[in-house]
Amino acid sequence: MDAAPVGFSALPSGEPDDVQNFEASVAAVERLIKYQFRDRRRLEDALTHPSYTDSSSYQRLEFVGDAALGLAISNLVFLQYPDADPGKLSLVRAANISTEKLARVAVRHQFYKYVRHNAAVLDEKVRDFLAAIEEEDGTECYGGLVKAPKVLADIVESIAAAVYVDSGFDLKLMWKIIGGFLEPLVMLDALEHQPQPVTMLYELCQKAGKQIDIKHWRKEDRNIASVYVDGEFIASASSEQKENAKLHAAKAALEKLSPETTEIDILSELNGNEIGAKHKLHELCGKRKWPKPIYKLQEEGGLAHNKRFKCSVEIEVDEGILFVKGEDKARLKAAENSAAFLMLHGLKERNYI
Repeated sequence: MDAAPVGFSALPSGEPDDVQNFEASVAAVERLIKYQFRDRRRLEDALTHPSYTDSSSYQRLEFVGDAALGLAISNLVFLQYPDADPGKLSLVRAANISTEKLARVAVRHQFYKYVRHNAAVLDEKVRDFLAAIEEEDGTECYGGLVKAPKVLADIVESIAAAVYVDSGFDLKLMWKIIGGFLEPLVMLDALEHQPQPVTMLYELCQKAGKQIDIKHWRKEDRNIASVYVDGEFIASASSEQKENAKLHAAKAALEKLSPETTEIDILSELNGNEIGAKHKLHELCGKRKWPKPIYKLQEEGGLAHNKRFKCSVEIEVDEGILFVKGEDKARLKAAENSAAFLMLHGLKERNYI
């Protein structure tokens, strides 16, 4: 069993217990990434925020990690898409090394728990980001309601750099160790099915010969963005960050302006992954003006530490009510996603999508 992590919180310096806790955290990360460092100080630096002034930090490693991950992704997409132009290759690379993408990697694999720092404001930012992710039904490609804290992306870049430097700058080995943590990668087909909402909105209006205006203002601690087309209000959204408010306002406007334009091959976008299926089914029902899906817990079993859940989902379509039971899963949310995923396949077979 891994030692208890230090936790993403400020640590007083110089205390023996703190030193032992951090050593345990470093060892835990080694086990997590399945790589034993020749010089463990590199990983110690990678897990030290600049606010922790009693030791060197990850700043130099983060610089190297950003470049190393970028090169590794560049190599991958260059081989994956031999006919793609540099513009498309750049889009795929950017999507996979963005702050949003890497911050979610740090959250999903809990790297952030092992970092030491002395800046309480970081705790608050990370907590807000975690809470926002918990509220999501699916993975957000371009950003959720809360802006991803850069410190989370820095951690992933720094750990990657620590492996890269420690292995004698072996890029292949670094990618073998770290690449799996970035899965699933955002590939070209996903980007083509789900273009950046603001860009898509401008292109849509440009083709239709319409004038678009996105206005911003601040109300208390929220940024509000409103979309106007030819002077007519279309949609608005709010967020703590201006860019995220604009992003979600554009998404809402696209759904109102042209549902058929934003309609995508849902199953292709999920790419065989059940995660996000519940969100996609909800969106589909909204677009088709069907009642919201109804989920029910059908079975629950197992010991307290090893629970299993099986859920069903039913939706009402023009021909009547469709019912599907999903597979059993370790989490309730995963069980609901499983039911939704099978429902989407059923709808596909019946030519509803």
